[in-house]
Amino acid sequence: MIRSVLVICIGNICRSPMAACLLRRALPECDVTSAGLSPPVGANADSRAIRLLADEGCDLADHRARAVDETMVAQADLVLVMDSEQRREMESLFPQARGKTFRLCEFVHVDVPDPYGGSFNMFSIVLGLIKQGIATWSAQIQAAESASSVGDEP
Repeated sequence: MIRSVLVICIGNICRSPMAACLLRRALPECDVTSAGLSPPVGANADSRAIRLLADEGCDLADHRARAVDETMVAQADLVLVMDSEQRREMESLFPQARGKTFRLCEFVHVDVPDPYGGSFNMFSIVLGLIKQGIATWSAQIQAAESASSVGDEP
């Protein structure tokens, strides 16, 4: 059963905070956090991410970038990264991440590109991919939860 999800990107100022915010809404029963592999620790979310998420009804104004650590990985039931390279890096840095680390868009076989330094339109495209990944993961997690609760009935 998945009760905690850790979302990872490089800087933890664009993709992972956007994904974590939307995933929290899609899976309110899960503890969803985000972090970065090489973040500017303490930095605000990118202003374009804040603006796009505000349009989605999510507030990133208080988000501050933080670095992933061993405790976060150990506590997560599922670790979602943005691309295959990040998956390899996570599994290399944190061997306990093996077997529970997947790409956000794993089911649609797509990496989520880094919009940092790009146009507002690029951020919009990335948000669309993030939403697609969240839709597939939340459906998988909810289906697994339903199947598990059916098995628990007498």
